[in-house]
Amino acid sequence: MKDMYNVSASPHVRSGVTTAQIMRDVAIALMPASIFGVYQFGFQAFLILLVSITTCVVAEFLYEKFMKVPEHPYECSALVTGLLIGMNMPASAPVWMPMIGGLFAIIVVKMLYGGLGQNFMNPALAARCFLSICFTGRMTAFAVDSFATAKASSESLYLFNYGAAGLDGITGATPLTALKAGEATPKLIDMFFGFTGGVIGETSAMMLLIGAIYLVYRKVISLRIPLTYIGTFAVFMSIYTACTGGFDGNFVMTHVLGGGLMLGAFFMATDYVTCPITPVGQIVFGVILGCLTAIFRLWGNTAEGVSYAIIFCNLLVPLIEKATIPRAFGLGGRKNAK
Repeated sequence: MKDMYNVSASPHVRSGVTTAQIMRDVAIALMPASIFGVYQFGFQAFLILLVSITTCVVAEFLYEKFMKVPEHPYECSALVTGLLIGMNMPASAPVWMPMIGGLFAIIVVKMLYGGLGQNFMNPALAARCFLSICFTGRMTAFAVDSFATAKASSESLYLFNYGAAGLDGITGATPLTALKAGEATPKLIDMFFGFTGGVIGETSAMMLLIGAIYLVYRKVISLRIPLTYIGTFAVFMSIYTACTGGFDGNFVMTHVLGGGLMLGAFFMATDYVTCPITPVGQIVFGVILGCLTAIFRLWGNTAEGVSYAIIFCNLLVPLIEKATIPRAFGLGGRKNAK
């Protein structure tokens, strides 16, 4: 009888899915938007993605080597972080910027706090906010046309130092920037397919939705946070337009399809480490995200607000989980009896 039981620490039920498999699925889901970004913005976009991924992978490897971190199977998280950092950068940025962003994300935000599973905010978003604060001008010089005609062989040093914007001078307002300035915005169909200005990986809502469908199919993410986030944001914007001159569906949909809302909702707000684990907590998380993003976009100094909203809510996760943790079985009955 004694041999039939094995007493061990929880969890007692384990999934056969590994961290590496999850991260590979996320990387695959990001491929459609990444490939479209390279198609839209050309060689400089590919270079930024490549440098960002390489920096993150090498930085994590060297940190573990020099700090004598116990060896463990490679879980591909640095690859995903690097890919997300690259996708969150404009194609006009010089190549040294994703290097700085990758080092900050891996060393400062991830490894100094204990590595995967210990970081208190999303490393890729932390890197984007860090770069936006330090290099505001370069991070808001959004490309609006393809740079595929750039001759990489003779211009690579120039691209490294100055970026594609310095080479071609083809930069301009994104749909959200134009909307905030009261200017004409692109058609919604163009925004859905991605033929607008913006950072490398967030212009095409269609490609991001294809990746999101893959993650849902693979059961990597739940739709609880993304749908609550986008739904709350859309309702907030609808109420705002209704109170300021009448409901404007085009205004609401421009905000939904523009900027980093789709990328943030499906690929960064759902990060296992930095989002609540309780179902109710995830709904609360999504509602706060939607409200904060709307507030930042409507009354903030910049047209975007997704990155700061997600990072702020990452810091609230311990409080959200504390307030929404399920009551232990039987505890409610004893409390009512008293």
